[in-house]
Amino acid sequence: MTSAYDFEARRIDGSQSSLREYAGRVLLIVNTASKCGFTPQYRELEELQRKYHDRGFDVLGFPCNQFREQEPGSAQEIAQFCELNYGVTFPLFDKIDVNGEHAHPLFRWLKSETPGLFGSEAIKWNFTKFLVDRRGTPYRRFAPVTKPKELEPHIERLLA
Repeated sequence: MTSAYDFEARRIDGSQSSLREYAGRVLLIVNTASKCGFTPQYRELEELQRKYHDRGFDVLGFPCNQFREQEPGSAQEIAQFCELNYGVTFPLFDKIDVNGEHAHPLFRWLKSETPGLFGSEAIKWNFTKFLVDRRGTPYRRFAPVTKPKELEPHIERLLA
């Protein structure tokens, strides 16, 4: 695989989706959770989606229950939570693993292309963010503590 657009993922509604539909767009791919201290980042992620969508940007949310089981809900519960509490309109995908033997291929690839601190590939927690350029190439990984709004200069650069 040479591009983020080469991957497929199941949407939160159960339908299969090719990331090829986002070809030519800047993507912010995030592993999310509804019961995490970083969950309020959904608000800023949605703000970025609304601010930059028309310029060729999308947030893609991938719920994950691997970190202290902070995403225990069903797909329907997750979608409802995100919509009711944060007005999420960006695409959400089915719950996945981001680490280990069953890690989703997209996240295996993102981790290998953009290692974290000290070269570690493992994702340490919910709301790790991967910014991908218009060619589908990983640009940079951002830690969970990095607020989505702090990514705006990078997003602007990739959209220019």
